[in-house]
Amino acid sequence: MSARTQSSEAPHRAGFACFVGRPNAGKSTLTNALVGQKVAITSSRPQTTRHTVRGIVHRPDAQLILVDTPGLHKPRTLLGERLNDVVRTTWAEVDVIGFCLPADQKLGPGDKFIAKELAGIKKTPKVAIVTKTDLVDSKQLAEQLIAIDQLSKELGFEWQEIVPVSAVGDKQVSLLADLLIPLLPESPPLYPEGDLTDEPEMVMVAELIREAALEGVRDELPHSIAVVVEEMLPREDRPADKPLLDIHANVYIERPSQKGIIIGPKGQRLKDVGTKSRKHIEALLGTPVFLDLHVKVAKDWQRDPKQLRKLGF
Repeated sequence: MSARTQSSEAPHRAGFACFVGRPNAGKSTLTNALVGQKVAITSSRPQTTRHTVRGIVHRPDAQLILVDTPGLHKPRTLLGERLNDVVRTTWAEVDVIGFCLPADQKLGPGDKFIAKELAGIKKTPKVAIVTKTDLVDSKQLAEQLIAIDQLSKELGFEWQEIVPVSAVGDKQVSLLADLLIPLLPESPPLYPEGDLTDEPEMVMVAELIREAALEGVRDELPHSIAVVVEEMLPREDRPADKPLLDIHANVYIERPSQKGIIIGPKGQRLKDVGTKSRKHIEALLGTPVFLDLHVKVAKDWQRDPKQLRKLGF
């Protein structure tokens, strides 16, 4: 029997994999690398991810749907508690859990806290993914692999696999997909060919604006930034071959004193946020965009249930 005939008889698999880890462990970057396109925003600030983004990896024999959750952390606000609830709910619904542990940082209390939670999930296979391997030498990587193996033994469970990857260097990213796919159930495709995410376009646009707004304000502004796209409408008077999409969005912060930081001297920072995010939005939507941004104050929104609802949490 030829290899071609054998492969055509292999059952199609489709299912959900969830990446977990403490904040800034490389989950979003890995999601984007596997999908081959930006579907999750990345930042060196913790707690960047606030929505579970499904990135979809299509293969002839499988469809791997990646759920990118917020980092599990000790919550200080109502928003923090809700983000943790999102993580735990997601864990209960996926076919395989990938635990991201950065190669360049020793295992800390945050990692052990998550590993302990994972030990309580008996049926779901767990894969340890050692991220950011491009930042360490082989000795440091070997020490981290041993520590991760030891961690599961101490907690009384076994990793299905331990996989070192570099999403930035594109090392072993496709191998990771090869190892996750056999852990999925046999199933026809769950999404149409060509779909890369099921995140609504307005949410993705808002996230791209927030990603641009987070850059350059790391020390001055905590995660008080939220973005809501109010409307996305095609400009009516444009010819068919020169479309333009009008996007009106509000950037929310918690205190009036933060407004100047976002807007910048003579409005330059906000202008830069608009320019940078517009490029990513146009790449995402495949059409020219006019982006209209406004900064508004939603007082202490991270602690206010009413404001959290309004801002989509």
